[in-house]
Amino acid sequence: MSKQALIVWGGWDGHQPEEVAGIFAELLRAEGYGVEVSDTLDSFKDAERLASVDLIVPVWTMGKIEGEQLKPLLAAVKEGGTGIAGCHGGMGDSFRNDVEFQYMVGGQWVAHPGNDGVTYTVRIKDRGHLLTEGMEDFVVVSEKYYMHVDPAIQVHAVTDFGDVEMPVVWTKSYGAGKVYYNSLGHQAAIVRMPETLELMRRGLLWATR
Repeated sequence: MSKQALIVWGGWDGHQPEEVAGIFAELLRAEGYGVEVSDTLDSFKDAERLASVDLIVPVWTMGKIEGEQLKPLLAAVKEGGTGIAGCHGGMGDSFRNDVEFQYMVGGQWVAHPGNDGVTYTVRIKDRGHLLTEGMEDFVVVSEKYYMHVDPAIQVHAVTDFGDVEMPVVWTKSYGAGKVYYNSLGHQAAIVRMPETLELMRRGLLWATR
């Protein structure tokens, strides 16, 4: 039986969540996953359904999540071992009032100095990991995310803010579940960049290994 993924998109339209969700669905279907795409947080209410999927991909910037939606999601990852993976504000700036969600993710967006159109380098930090093996440093022209991060994360790629090294790609555990995050992906065009797309492909698969 193929692995199953649930992609839930919505929130702030500026991040083109529907298009980004479509990119992730295409990536996963190409890898043989069964994919359900939803545009409502009520998809998280069904604890039995969440327990049956291997991967949850939130593409939801800001917004508000209710307890009856959040609790089954947290339980599916923490207790059920469902993987969770996402990018940019779709997972790193979701539900600003819900610190447990942020704790699960391992970080939270706080600033993007210069806004969109900043040119910066993403440096591969952990070249021995299957998420980044064979990949080279690359340049991005986009938003550059400054984030509050959990010191327990495993960092795979970084960028620089002066003397500060800021994580761009990381993984962590949340109970029994694997968590993958990539701060790139301000809009669909950035997600489609070959480097971002490959990092996301590997991350989506890693979260369900």
